[in-house]
Amino acid sequence: MEKPILVDEKAMAAQLGVQTKTCQMWRLRGYGPPFIKVGRLVKYLESDIQAWIESQRRQSTSESN
Repeated sequence: MEKPILVDEKAMAAQLGVQTKTCQMWRLRGYGPPFIKVGRLVKYLESDIQAWIESQRRQSTSESN
C-alpha cells in the first residue's frame, strides 16, 4: 500500500495559485479540499487536492458548483 502524501497549507496554496488566507477562508466556509487537523497543524492529502481540482472542472460558466 502506498503511503499517503500530506502537504501543508502553504504547499497547497502554492499548488492552486492562491494565498494561504484563501485556504483558511475556504475551510471556515466548508469549501475547498477536505483537510486533516494534526494538533494545531492543518494538512491536506495530495489525493484529496487532486480530486477536488477535478471536481471543479466546468464546460460552461452557467454550470453550478
